[in-house]
Amino acid sequence: VQLQASGGGLVQAGDSLRLSCVVSGQTFTDLSVAWFRQAPGKGREFVAAIFRNVGRTYYTDSVKGRFTISRDRAKNTVALQMNSLKPEDTAIYYCAASSRLILSSIGIATSYNDWGQGTQVTVSS
Repeated sequence: VQLQASGGGLVQAGDSLRLSCVVSGQTFTDLSVAWFRQAPGKGREFVAAIFRNVGRTYYTDSVKGRFTISRDRAKNTVALQMNSLKPEDTAIYYCAASSRLILSSIGIATSYNDWGQGTQVTVSS
């Protein structure tokens, strides 16, 4: 599975960004796809995920109500719409995929087999 993330940038607090992750190499809906982020000096943090097949979505508490994860089957793309951005959202954002993910492990980075290259999101105050 290959993942290509894009869409990061430099924005001001309160602005929006839309990240995209193009997925190739496996049937799209057989994969669970997640977004993680890593701020300088910190570990990789789960942000949001969309579970394989049924497409149920999950979010970390700090982004609920602001971020939306979605998938476009025609484009083999998982998007992360980020609204009302805050300086604490600044990080490198990675998309990750797994074909064998179990629900209890959805927020654990080591549960994902394949990773994209990351895209930088910087939110200024």
